[in-house]
Amino acid sequence: MKKIILTAALGALLCTSMSSCMGKFALTRNLYAWNEQVSNKFVNEIVFVAFWILPVYEVCGLADLLVLNSIEFWSGDNPMTASTKTIDTEHGRYLVKCDGKGYDVTLESTGETYRLDFCQETQTWSLQFEGNEYPLMTYIDSDHVSVPLSDGIWQTVELSERGVLAYKAAAPDMRAGL
Repeated sequence: MKKIILTAALGALLCTSMSSCMGKFALTRNLYAWNEQVSNKFVNEIVFVAFWILPVYEVCGLADLLVLNSIEFWSGDNPMTASTKTIDTEHGRYLVKCDGKGYDVTLESTGETYRLDFCQETQTWSLQFEGNEYPLMTYIDSDHVSVPLSDGIWQTVELSERGVLAYKAAAPDMRAGL
């Protein structure tokens, strides 16, 4: 047992200091996030202490340190941050994969794929399709976004029910194509 602990500690030290494979610790962060939303602060504290006593946090941290962060370092993707959802609509079934940076949306019947990306620098969501990029929305502040109209002019929209209704009235032909 002592040899296993020493080997794990040495591996962790080498991983974090020599190869710079510091990852997101996504599994541990997800567990913390889940605990924060369980109930009130007293129940959260009881769950927190119980998870330390039962070594849930220790096991998650070790799994992140030795396995998941190493996968993230070598592949560029953390298995805990990628997820695929299936959405059934009247137009068919869509597969939506989130990679933590944006979304790949695939129409299952045709294989047609779209990419939705968020550019942190410009605060803009854009659609990538067939090699072209189309900006969809740019955040102005916490209460307003700028969105395109069908004639190419950009309109500022308040992030409220009233603002969304005003945008729908200004861009009726854009909704028909969606």
